[in-house]
Amino acid sequence: MDDTEIDPALIETGRLLFAGTADFVSAAPSLGSLPPMRGVEIAFAGRSNVGKSSLVNALTGRNTLARTSHTPGRTQQLNFFDINGRFTLVDMPGYGFAAVEKAKVAAWTELIHAYLRGRANLARVYMLIDGRHGLKTIDTDVLDGLDKAAVSYQIVLTKGDELKKSEVSARIRGVEAALARRPAAYPEVLLTSSRDARGIAELRASIARLVAEHGG
Repeated sequence: MDDTEIDPALIETGRLLFAGTADFVSAAPSLGSLPPMRGVEIAFAGRSNVGKSSLVNALTGRNTLARTSHTPGRTQQLNFFDINGRFTLVDMPGYGFAAVEKAKVAAWTELIHAYLRGRANLARVYMLIDGRHGLKTIDTDVLDGLDKAAVSYQIVLTKGDELKKSEVSARIRGVEAALARRPAAYPEVLLTSSRDARGIAELRASIARLVAEHGG
């Protein structure tokens, strides 16, 4: 999102949604350990070290809800968080490079794909993309899988504070153009930063609208 205005009432709804409780529920290192499906689920996915955990913490206003690390591959399982009793937020293992053995990366990748294929209560995947670089081949491979599985997803550009102001519009337009023919893609692209909080209110509003649409 660039200069589009969002209804202030929806911004406030998003703020209230994340101002309540945010609790760790469970961690699933394998498909067999997934918790029972309950209510609305929203997942955050992205390359290793794209800033998923930092964004989860920024959304909830908590510094330690999700573990952060400068070491790619720190999140090694699906982590489930209950947000204000309204929906479940799922922090997924990063795909791509990780500073661990290849067999473990392969296991995480299979877990991610199995989760995405089989979670009937999954309302949307927020795909986090490093705003400095835009979509890479490894990202588009994942988008291909989401399109094939008909899993709704929306692109969230991270690390927006590291983009020059003159670069923002071009980056967003470039990603939107790449999504134009993707059937499962939500057309609006959000730009965020967990450092200076840009886009956080808009992302909360987007999630609040989605949760309400799914009865959460």
